[in-house]
Amino acid sequence: MKRRNFLKNAGVAALVTTLPAPLVRAATPDDFHIAAILSFSGAYGLIGNDMRKGAEQAVAERGGTVLGKPVRFSWEDDETKPQPAVQKASRLLGEGAQMIFGAVSSASTLALQSLSTQRKVPHLVTISADDAITKRGGAPYSFRTSNTLGMEINMSMEFVKSRGLKKIYAVTADYQATRSGFQRFEELAKKAGVEIVGNDFAPLGNRDYSVIIDKMTRSDADGIAVMATGNDGITFVKQAGQVGLGKDKVIFGPVLQDDIFAAATGPAALGVNSGVRYHYSVDNPTNNAFVAAYRERHGEMPSSFAGEAYDGLRWWLDVVEQTDSWDVEAWVEAFANSVYETSVEGRKEMRACDHQAAQVGLWGEVVKGEAPLPELTMKINEIFPADRLFDAC
Repeated sequence: MKRRNFLKNAGVAALVTTLPAPLVRAATPDDFHIAAILSFSGAYGLIGNDMRKGAEQAVAERGGTVLGKPVRFSWEDDETKPQPAVQKASRLLGEGAQMIFGAVSSASTLALQSLSTQRKVPHLVTISADDAITKRGGAPYSFRTSNTLGMEINMSMEFVKSRGLKKIYAVTADYQATRSGFQRFEELAKKAGVEIVGNDFAPLGNRDYSVIIDKMTRSDADGIAVMATGNDGITFVKQAGQVGLGKDKVIFGPVLQDDIFAAATGPAALGVNSGVRYHYSVDNPTNNAFVAAYRERHGEMPSSFAGEAYDGLRWWLDVVEQTDSWDVEAWVEAFANSVYETSVEGRKEMRACDHQAAQVGLWGEVVKGEAPLPELTMKINEIFPADRLFDAC
């Protein structure tokens, strides 16, 4: 099939992508309907609202349209559960939605991915990190524009080595993705000569970590690895702060803190180290413009969840626009061969082998912020290049 190259004009997202020759245009709908399935309640309920803000800004900045038609979201709460996610997405697809956006939890995302494959509908993932979401030769209509858990675990171990930590006690959310993440961390620790002196599994939505924290306090660990995020990570760090666990043990996790989580956690978050999906302090023209517009719109700095949702949807809609087609297959092939030169995080390249964006990784520490920054903010201490985080296709 013949291909042609596109390059966006200056002032618009510069995007180098190879697209298929024009296909037969599908019937033109009245609007571009997005089935947005996120968590607005449950263990990850804190995340969904910020993702919505970022996604809506990406659409607003393009005048609310793509391919000359208005973009329409249908927002649904999956309650951080796969079954409601699939039920609600199925209903919206039956009403003519052209794509799925979401979810937050990897379990829900994997369920939506199966639905996407079955219905041959594009599926955009901007936060779920389970490595199974983007496996080689996997779901043909699903794409992830954000971090994998594997790259975040790699960053965590790099941090352990750089801080000279020798003994780690871990707490892991009892959930497929985080269990896999701990297993990977354990393997890397063994190779690095780092001892895992303990690990306890806690259910999603756990409200009492006192027994686990007591064991950590009495252990000889110098590092505490927290394989949990959202409300679970916040609860753990708060309760750890009540007994001063972080005074003589370094608390860290692959995606444990960002500015939103730190605000919800309070002073106990100070000194906690974490991988960060996105951060407003990244200095490039695209991100600076996004942060200014977001602050004007919402009166606050964008969280990592808002930033990733904005970035991924902006990239996707730019590609759809460039195809000048309502043919789903044209969109999918174009995105699988796209490079996003002006991501808010820097250059991203979609890997055709697994539909995962190759990108840099951010690592930071919670510190005290000064106006106009939040009272607690992430200081980015390390930016890892993509070739240190991803295996070659």
